[in-house]
Amino acid sequence: MSLLEIRGLSVDFHQDGRAISAVRNASFHIGTGETVAVVGESGSGKSVTALATVDLLPESAVARGSVLYRGEEMIGAPEESLQRIRGNDISFIFQEPMTSLNPLHTIEKQLGESLSVHQGLRGTPLQDRIVELLEKVGIPDPVMRLKSYPHQLSGGQRQRVMIAMALANEPQLLIADEPTTALDVTIEAQILELLADLQRSEGLSLLFITHDLGVVRKIADRVVVMRQGEVVETGPCAQIFDAPGHAYTKMLLDAETIGAPAPVAQDAPELLCTDQLRVWFPIQRGILRRTVGHVKAVNAASLSVRAGETLGVVGESGSGKTSLALAVMRLIASKNRISFLGQDINGLNRRQMRPLRSDMQIVFQDPFGSLSPRMSVMEIISEGLEIHSRTTRGHHREAVASMLREVGLDPDTMDRYPHEFSGGQRQRIAIARAMILRPKFVVLDEPTSALDRTVQVQIVDLLRDLQQKYQLGYLFISHDLKVVRALSHRMLVMKDGDILEHGTAQDIFECPQHPYTQRLLAAALG
Repeated sequence: MSLLEIRGLSVDFHQDGRAISAVRNASFHIGTGETVAVVGESGSGKSVTALATVDLLPESAVARGSVLYRGEEMIGAPEESLQRIRGNDISFIFQEPMTSLNPLHTIEKQLGESLSVHQGLRGTPLQDRIVELLEKVGIPDPVMRLKSYPHQLSGGQRQRVMIAMALANEPQLLIADEPTTALDVTIEAQILELLADLQRSEGLSLLFITHDLGVVRKIADRVVVMRQGEVVETGPCAQIFDAPGHAYTKMLLDAETIGAPAPVAQDAPELLCTDQLRVWFPIQRGILRRTVGHVKAVNAASLSVRAGETLGVVGESGSGKTSLALAVMRLIASKNRISFLGQDINGLNRRQMRPLRSDMQIVFQDPFGSLSPRMSVMEIISEGLEIHSRTTRGHHREAVASMLREVGLDPDTMDRYPHEFSGGQRQRIAIARAMILRPKFVVLDEPTSALDRTVQVQIVDLLRDLQQKYQLGYLFISHDLKVVRALSHRMLVMKDGDILEHGTAQDIFECPQHPYTQRLLAAALG
């Protein structure tokens, strides 16, 4: 008998008197100890299907059909039955840990809550179990991290905490919704190995939702392909990859980020450079908040970016990539020289920095988190124009419309809100917001990590086109080394705040010198 069986599942969302179909007549099953991967583009119904298994859908959703867990019906089941199964028998790892973790509670408290409720652990046994779980998922120095809050961890570390929480009660079925999105390639490999070990030792079943087909190939026994709410193909993993039957599956497999950036002009001016840049965060303890040590996020980083050039920055989570980017943008404090357009900006105050802000912009990893849900697309993109008094207010709509066309969006959508767009469309909005001021230098912090493969290709092509058209300098941070290779002229490899290797992207990919770089490339490219 299957552990979980989904039969004819349909989910509709009711809004403003209309029914919007998210899932239509989906059917598949998961056996004991089996890994089933669900793949498809954003908006295909993958996550909605997963949430429907234990009735975690919002009130506006209506689910029909059948979801059987060990023969017990989940659709319309009493709340007591669902609470017994949720988090205990069936556990979830969600895509975005920052919205799943409570920002007001320490890591120890959040992990301890589940263990106390379901296993009755208290005191020293509870703390020992928490430390054990953190060690399992690769959190460095777990004892020191117990009192940390989510915002004090890197994106990858937060995701590992989420995985630890999901595994805490030793569930029978783990539903992982994009669990490796925020992880670097080496940690991704470790997490996948951890999940495989748990399957072997405890007979754990896994429903794995992802857009990363490379991960699917490594971990899945069977694959379910979804498109626009429907299951278009299902079968053993080898069959899906070697002989896909549906045209949509073939399109997903063929989507690959390829090509190379346009060459940089020999006389291209230098936009930004740093000399021995250092970012150390104080560790404070006690009532008086005395400094007892430092987190050395960046040590002695020297780099430069020219017009029309992309500097790729790679490394594991917590290596200092984002701290380096925020420091050069003067968004966090740092030591030593940062030169932008020939001017040392590290000593400038907020008022002195303001005129330079229009020339240096940033696109963040999570567009949904960086776009205000209360502002329309028009308001989001035009905000920079108002702050920097670019054009009159009457010309703002025209400027926004032109920018939307440039990033491949319909100008007629400018009065909509972020939640009405797909993940790829939201990232285009974030890019439009950064580009409307015609900056010279742009930080791209994991701009493609949360996107499916087909949209990822489109965003990379868009970034290439904008760079060539406006001679933009990019500082490009990514865990996806295939994207880094396609977009970068030069690369930095970082670990524990240090730059271990620096050179042209071609040289580093073809002949890496440092053992760490060699391991990183082996994990990413096989």
